[in-house]
Amino acid sequence: MDLYKDIQYIKGVGPARAKLLNRLGIFTVEDLLYYIPFRYEDRSNIKPISEISQYCGDLHQTVQGEILSTRVVITPRQKKKIFEVAIGDSSGHITAKWFNQAFLKDVLKKGSMVVLNGQVKADHYGYGLYIEGPEFEIISPGDNALIHTGRIVPIYHVTSGLSQKVMRNIIRGVLDTCSIPEIISTDMLDKYRLPVLGEAINAIHFPPEGNSVDDLNSGETRAHKRLSFEEFFLLEIGLAMKKMSTDKERGIAFNANGVLLDKLSSILPYKLTPSQQRVINEIKADMADPHPMNRLLQGDVGCGKTAVALSAMLIAVENGYQAALMAPTEVLAEQHYRNIKRYLDQLGISSCILTSGARSRDKVAVLSDIASGGAGIVIGTHALLEEGVRFNRLGFTVIDEQHKFGVLQRAALKEKGYNPDVLIMTATPIPRTLSLTVYGDLNLSIIDELPPGRMPAVTRWLYGESRRDAYYIMQEELNKGRQAYVVYPLVEESEKVDLKGATEMAERLQKSFQRHNVGLLHGRMSFAEKEKIMERFKKNETHVLVSTTVVEVGVDVPNATVMVIEHAERFGLSQLHQLRGRVGRGGGKSYCLLLTEGNITEEGRCRLNAMERTNNGFRIAEEDLSIRGPGEFFGTRQSGIPELKVANILRDAKILEAARKEAFELVMKDPVMERAENRALRNVTERRWKDKLKLATVS
Repeated sequence: MDLYKDIQYIKGVGPARAKLLNRLGIFTVEDLLYYIPFRYEDRSNIKPISEISQYCGDLHQTVQGEILSTRVVITPRQKKKIFEVAIGDSSGHITAKWFNQAFLKDVLKKGSMVVLNGQVKADHYGYGLYIEGPEFEIISPGDNALIHTGRIVPIYHVTSGLSQKVMRNIIRGVLDTCSIPEIISTDMLDKYRLPVLGEAINAIHFPPEGNSVDDLNSGETRAHKRLSFEEFFLLEIGLAMKKMSTDKERGIAFNANGVLLDKLSSILPYKLTPSQQRVINEIKADMADPHPMNRLLQGDVGCGKTAVALSAMLIAVENGYQAALMAPTEVLAEQHYRNIKRYLDQLGISSCILTSGARSRDKVAVLSDIASGGAGIVIGTHALLEEGVRFNRLGFTVIDEQHKFGVLQRAALKEKGYNPDVLIMTATPIPRTLSLTVYGDLNLSIIDELPPGRMPAVTRWLYGESRRDAYYIMQEELNKGRQAYVVYPLVEESEKVDLKGATEMAERLQKSFQRHNVGLLHGRMSFAEKEKIMERFKKNETHVLVSTTVVEVGVDVPNATVMVIEHAERFGLSQLHQLRGRVGRGGGKSYCLLLTEGNITEEGRCRLNAMERTNNGFRIAEEDLSIRGPGEFFGTRQSGIPELKVANILRDAKILEAARKEAFELVMKDPVMERAENRALRNVTERRWKDKLKLATVS
């Protein structure tokens, strides 16, 4: 059977069912084979009828027997049809009932042997037991190939109109009629003790005897490990091929040993940390290479990534090129512009800022400066991606807080120049296992130390009566001349969600802290309004800033020592960590106070406990990944990589490491996979990646 055959031409499918399968992402035979059960049920324990009980809660029970009689009953009031069968074995008999499925009278006939699996209930009058709506399987003498009962049974995600039983029948039919070609070498399979592909796919859909349902549901079987290895292996081959291709592209060979970096060092009010200097040297080496740089810079909140990015942009400018920095919000873009411009002015380098909120006449002048090359360094938001933005000679791009941009947006900025060097930055550290899958084609730099004197914020989770402690601490800090943030998840009071809105609470706080000025900042304000409010806060004219999460990243006010987060359970873990990073920037003691009300989900408790346990961003990221899982961790759904269907980067971290090693070694020996033994592997890799390979470099 052709693995790439349209699913509608498979026995038991047809056009109508094909549309239902298409909803599940199943278009070909191969898609069907790799449509893995999301859990398994153990229906292998066939009980004598006399031993089944109604006191098993929601657990389903399995029985086997002969159909003794059948009938269709019509209820007197609702006029509903109930199909009933009585089945018996040597120990007794029981009734099975199916509501509104009278057609089963033509399927289940007296004298047939069946296996039933369903929930056992007592009838209304307490006279006996019956099995409600059981799954069934008719068995012939000597028939041992049960699919739906009498064994460990696969359970799939299905859609309306497509039952589990139909799904299993279609898959069983395909497995019985197709030969699945192997794509991994025998040597590699032997090295990692993995089964061949055909055996693994059969076992993952219809586990043979000897498997435990616990191992199957946790993905700890040989079949799961084999398919996880293959999935990682193909993914890493794609990343390796992309990296090899990018490394061979012609780019800009910058002279990285100019004088501007020394001049910058002389005017910075602080000394770069050894970690910052190490990363700058890594970037300089990349920029000097005649191929485009694609580097991911990770660093915890407040570690000094902006100074590193500025150093790299200065190298580009000194070589006669423009540099652009794209930030996700106007507040962050403005913050970058203000911080960077004071140094650029001293160095005699022109710069500009471009945001969607800029006034039209200002925007025209900025666009002209960018197009003419008059602006050496351009800072902006998504506005940089607009069609009317044309660079004169863009040679270097920085994408800050990269997970807030989609893949195509990141690619669009790169395309504004001719193979410019790309530096991607994030203050949300990425666990190593995730970076190997999402960013495996990028070089990685990590700033793993904070500037001297930076003290971690004291983090406390306050609820109930202890909430008042937050405002006591805030009052104490305000009396010392310090400032505070109070963050809310909503802008206005919502009738549907019981949350305090930032607008209303700003008014209440002003009444509570009458000797201090309370300001309000939120995303619905214009750029000019935000700029004015932030300027007042930086000058300490506003003492308490009530805000939504527009202050999440980039805002730098060293005098602010208190971060109060209302309804903290509503925020993600990385978001909470980013908010905490807004305080503790002045060298003194600071506080992050997490306020909650009412019942909190178990996941919410895990997040808040993690915040109290550690200030380390990398440990926070690991906690976040373990709480949410890889599918929800930021960026993976917009990262431009094939979706993982079997593999789990937490459970299968060691498999990932092994698969990556083998993939990169293979591509190193055969960069375009043209050897005869690698051609099938190349074809499968390209088919799995489809058009995503070209996006990986900016993911």
